[in-house]
Amino acid sequence: MTEKTPKLRAALEGVPTYKPGKPAAAEGPVAYKLSSNENPYPPLPGVLEKAVAAAGTLNRYPDMACTGLMAELAERFSVPVTHLATGTGSVGVAQQLVQATAGPGDEVIYAWRSFEAYPIITQVSGATPVQVPLTEDEVHDLEAMLAAITDRTRLIFVCNPNNPTGTVVRRAELESFLDRVPSDILVVLDEAYIEFVRDADFPDGLDLYRDRPNVCVLRTFSKAYGLAGLRIGFAVAHEPVAAALRKTAVPFGVSHIAQEAAIASLRSEDALRVRVSGLVEERARVVEALTAQGWTVPETQANFVWLRLGERAVDFAAACERAGVVVRPFPGEGIRATIGETAGNDLFLQAAEAFRKEL
Repeated sequence: MTEKTPKLRAALEGVPTYKPGKPAAAEGPVAYKLSSNENPYPPLPGVLEKAVAAAGTLNRYPDMACTGLMAELAERFSVPVTHLATGTGSVGVAQQLVQATAGPGDEVIYAWRSFEAYPIITQVSGATPVQVPLTEDEVHDLEAMLAAITDRTRLIFVCNPNNPTGTVVRRAELESFLDRVPSDILVVLDEAYIEFVRDADFPDGLDLYRDRPNVCVLRTFSKAYGLAGLRIGFAVAHEPVAAALRKTAVPFGVSHIAQEAAIASLRSEDALRVRVSGLVEERARVVEALTAQGWTVPETQANFVWLRLGERAVDFAAACERAGVVVRPFPGEGIRATIGETAGNDLFLQAAEAFRKEL
């Protein structure tokens, strides 16, 4: 008798596996990890103490409604509690959004290259991904995204600043885009890196969502706040969308430790601004050095830089690793390097200079 394997959903065939940034080697020369857009610094003052105290209740389920955090977010961003939903990082909330809006036969539009989770969470839901190439300047092509809309479109992701290029869509262009998207299509403004933005023409998604019921804003505590390991993010959207997100959330997905750490982080805004300002200054130094070496670097407003290397991307990443630093290669396209500790950034710049001379 022939043994049969369990039947799995056909939609999973061909779904790419998410590739995390390669960690620094436990042994050998690699000392700095610049491959995952993590904050290189420990949690903000007071946060670790709150997290450790919260760990004493690990025998209990967390507050599934995240009551304390929701109240803190509502006050911090001047939005109704009913317009909020939390999840396991902004990517977790993004998956909930796809589950709530799109299934077999539906389409999800996003730029490419952009956040690599978008095609994964779209295909897992059984929906069809529609990838719209970036412009030559590595920016979202909003006109082409509008042209890609069909009667099957259910959701559009706009990653702003974009991961992995760091580029932004500016206010006038985004407002014009939103005004022309049909009102029954949800537009998700993924603002995971908003704290690092210094462009005066950058549009804060929260300003845009307030009078647009089809706009949802994603934020995270993983990047600027330095809570990547606790997996906590949130969405701001009008009540029907926020309610759907709470329905599609994994029960008890956000731990009590994460909730307490997030609240403490929100109450440490002054320290956050100082820390982010330091990273932004370091970003400027890295971009200036790369430009001086002869590299073309897209204008980045995130905590990373992007080099389009084409077929040399993997070779460049290997050269960086030999120099003692890990970056994130996208084979055939380019590499993304996070702004980390000064010493790690210096090693990256040295590797980039040496590689440039070999071209």
